[in-house]
Amino acid sequence: MENLLDAYREVFVGTLEKYVARPGCEQFLAWLQGTDFFTAPASTKFHCACEGGLLMHSVNVYQVMREHFFGEGDSEESFALCGLLHDVCKAQFYKTSTRNVKNEETGQWEKKPYYMIEDAFPYGHGEKSVYLIERFMRLKPAEAVAIRWHMGGFDEAAKGGSFAISQAYDKYPLAVKLHLSDLEATYLREHGTSDVRR
Repeated sequence: MENLLDAYREVFVGTLEKYVARPGCEQFLAWLQGTDFFTAPASTKFHCACEGGLLMHSVNVYQVMREHFFGEGDSEESFALCGLLHDVCKAQFYKTSTRNVKNEETGQWEKKPYYMIEDAFPYGHGEKSVYLIERFMRLKPAEAVAIRWHMGGFDEAAKGGSFAISQAYDKYPLAVKLHLSDLEATYLREHGTSDVRR
């Protein structure tokens, strides 16, 4: 697993360094390396609910975006920023704990590890990622909107009937591309990538 995570980390860092020339990127990457971003899960029990899952998911989303949706007029820098950093809000978000689970074979109770959420900065999801990135470097409007709305209909604001998501997708194709890439990575490429921490 360690070699696999090293490979994902190499792709993540290498892609940012190759395509993102924006002022503040080096400082952002230094900050990110001081968090648990590279070892955190991507979820508590769904996709990539394992050590390094957040890193794997971020690279997967970028790769899906690049493979399926990069076209004439698109920006390598924008694709790298959006694909790799859309879920940066999940750094310092999960905590490992244990709970008692009954072993069905032995009937004994055993302590099992699982991931739980401990959000020290409850600022939303996509908007929190935008906020954290912009502490170091400026995003273009299309990038900020894409990251903000990458959850699509799963976003709490969209569930409440907000028309902003429809307007965002209509005005910024990058937002649609990121959302579709997140869906494909989550539900097709990463299906079944959870470990036993449920």
